[in-house]
Amino acid sequence: MRRAAILCLLVAVLAAAPVAHASGTRAKASVAALQVGLRAQRLYPGPIDGLAGPLTKSGLAQLETAHGMRADGRLGTRERRALGLLGSPLLGQRELWPGLAGWDVASLEFQLVAYGLPRAAVDGRFDRATQMALERFQRRHGLRPDGIVGRQTFRTLAHGAARKAPRPLVTHIVAAGESFFSIAERYHVSPFLLAKQNGLRLTGIIVPGQKLRLPRGATTTAGDGATPASRGSVRASLDRWAAVYGVDPALARALAWMESGFQQDVVSNVGAIGVMQLLPETWDWVDVVLLGHSTPRTADGDVQAGVRYLRWQLDQFHGDRKLALAGWYQGARAVREIGIYNDTKQFVSIVLQLYGNV
Repeated sequence: MRRAAILCLLVAVLAAAPVAHASGTRAKASVAALQVGLRAQRLYPGPIDGLAGPLTKSGLAQLETAHGMRADGRLGTRERRALGLLGSPLLGQRELWPGLAGWDVASLEFQLVAYGLPRAAVDGRFDRATQMALERFQRRHGLRPDGIVGRQTFRTLAHGAARKAPRPLVTHIVAAGESFFSIAERYHVSPFLLAKQNGLRLTGIIVPGQKLRLPRGATTTAGDGATPASRGSVRASLDRWAAVYGVDPALARALAWMESGFQQDVVSNVGAIGVMQLLPETWDWVDVVLLGHSTPRTADGDVQAGVRYLRWQLDQFHGDRKLALAGWYQGARAVREIGIYNDTKQFVSIVLQLYGNV
């Protein structure tokens, strides 16, 4: 009875537990789990952000209508049952370990984003990426890093231990000999976003003693604890896939250097990931529409998907490099219908300056 009471309490606390969100609002793991379930049924095209916005509400209403329920937008047992495998059980109702799938796994994964789990991996399936992020959470909070969510891990999650994590890095004082690229490499952020965060051009000059604000997600440790791919291996991967898809390798390298400085563990404040800084939704689209198969979520897979997407942009604009890069940055449709934004012009200009130099 006592164990059941503890689990019931944990279910109630974890189901309502908010997670800090970049916008300042409070995201909920339960909403993220709903988004995962709706996405699996092709009812939600938006990001897994834990915020009950219009797309989430619309997807829930469509689910209710499809299953003969009144579309009142209220998430209950019937709605979760309609989601099938990803609709239950609630987080805290069972121990979790690799190989399981469900609503509780999606809820857990969303809370583990703060511990390096890519948002693209929040899919309700407890795989290796989930296990590694969980082990980081456990080590951070003095728990045995066994990759299993038992009573102690549930307790730590329920008591909001994530809010006790070290405060994110905020600023960096420029030292002699440093550049945007060397600083970006140190903190695992995009060089372009580092410059943009400070209202500077990536091609501008920074001086010793200058204070730079760091983009969200800056850290001095690699995101997944693994040895990152070397710049040499990333460069070789770029050249190889450029040859496969008929892309100028110098253009692919310039774009990748601009986006990440050839770093595989960069995650931007909007969730773009890896060497090519693809949004998870874009990467999924490339897999489904352009490639017809899933690429591995590795540095090489990231490069393959990114170079294939660059090939698509070039095709959209009949090989025009400037327009293809603009389409990469702001979207091909926006380029055609609206024109090139000033921010995009700066991005394109810098990539073309890097062309042939990296």
